[in-house]
Amino acid sequence: MSNARATHVTRRGILAAGGALGLGAVLAACGDDDSTSSGSADATKAVTSGPWTFKDDRGTTVKLDKIPANIVAFTGVAAALFDYGIEVKGVFGPTTTADGKADVQAGDMDVSKLTVLGNEWGQFNIEKYAALTPDVLISTLFDDAGTLWYVPEESKDKILKLAPSVGISVYDRQMPVSLERMYALAESLGADVKAAKVVEAKKKFETAAERLRAAAKARPEIKVLAGSASQDIFYVSGSNLSIDLEYFKALGVNIVEPSASALKASGGWFENLSWENVDKYPADIIIMDDRSATIQPADITEATWKKLPAVKAGQVIARSPEPIVSYAKCTPLLDNLAEAIENAKKVA
Repeated sequence: MSNARATHVTRRGILAAGGALGLGAVLAACGDDDSTSSGSADATKAVTSGPWTFKDDRGTTVKLDKIPANIVAFTGVAAALFDYGIEVKGVFGPTTTADGKADVQAGDMDVSKLTVLGNEWGQFNIEKYAALTPDVLISTLFDDAGTLWYVPEESKDKILKLAPSVGISVYDRQMPVSLERMYALAESLGADVKAAKVVEAKKKFETAAERLRAAAKARPEIKVLAGSASQDIFYVSGSNLSIDLEYFKALGVNIVEPSASALKASGGWFENLSWENVDKYPADIIIMDDRSATIQPADITEATWKKLPAVKAGQVIARSPEPIVSYAKCTPLLDNLAEAIENAKKVA
């Protein structure tokens, strides 16, 4: 049994904790508006006045008299907008780790300057949120019911009365679709999408996609398994529903697929395996959930894990089940997998 990080995983938390799980838990972060802060893309706000309209992925159209200035967003959304030069007033979701450092989902944001309304699933400080006088709340969608990620179900009515909300879907579609939607949102909020850094980031993403396609075509025999670890369970994700795995599969990557009956229990996201059965599916490469709520490969002490051919061959890389949906952040995900496939030994 892994003795590193004991994580109590509920059905929902598992989803978030095991992006392989796809469903996942909930994450959010917050940020103070600081126009002098460095690190955001050289995309500056091109438009800062005039009426604002945006139709989100729930089919909801939000109309305001002016472009939102006080934006509150799920941490991963805030990190994506930051890459386009848009900074938020507050965040909710995984923002800082126990040692105060930036969570992987915070991207390039300076977490020391962020106002965090809740750092864990179920946490959302409504009073603090109201004090920010929000113009809009933005989060991702992990289902087709319009559920805003990391907005607590029990307090959502109070929260959503304070400002209109926008949802960007990262459910059952390929990565480029979600990227285009976040790009459109950023542009509507005033991002200069013609800025050199933004244009270059999009071009690099397209290049990385072609590299992964070529690698998968050249090495069709290489099996890639998407995993996520908790103390008692190892989750194996199916390629449907998650934007990264659906895209990898479309590019030709040979994704290990759990049985349909096993996936059914989780709504199609993943299969639960005990550590004794972690070798159920042969794989040449394992891409492991990098979220802070999950146990990382270096901390897994299970003997069955250490005996896996991919682990013994050093063919385990990180996966972001909840990728920061900007071209700049998604490009390395493609490049890293392409490199792993290019250099992989056939060990399964």
